Amino acid sequence: MATAKPGNIDEYIAGFPAETQRALTQIRETIKELAPEAEEAISYAIPTFKLRGHNLVHFAAFANHIGFYPTPVGMEAFENAFAAYKTGKGSVQFPLDKPIPLDLITKIVLFLIKGNSEKPAKKISKKQS
Repeated sequence: MATAKPGNIDEYIAGFPAETQRALTQIRETIKELAPEAEEAISYAIPTFKLRGHNLVHFAAFANHIGFYPTPVGMEAFENAFAAYKTGKGSVQFPLDKPIPLDLITKIVLFLIKGNSEKPAKKISKKQS
């Protein structure tokens, strides 16, 4: 598992075993396809996609699952869809021994993109960039 603080998503993914790398890459590519204008970042030491200055979604690898963090709004909107998965306050866990539910991730990301487009763009100060 990754131990050094990654500088970007490529470095983050490279710190995991091959099977986990595949799952992380699938999620990353799905998000990039749906939100090509989103900016990749490492935030809270995990892969993050930001859109118009706002966090869109985070994801992270663990020993037995991928944690997916769709913001509180996403958690609430997809509560029923998450019934088959272990959830936390702001996360859903996708087990690594099962296929990653890319169709569900697609629905969540599209929902979050729509909500993000209704927010005013954040101005990024020089200190944050």
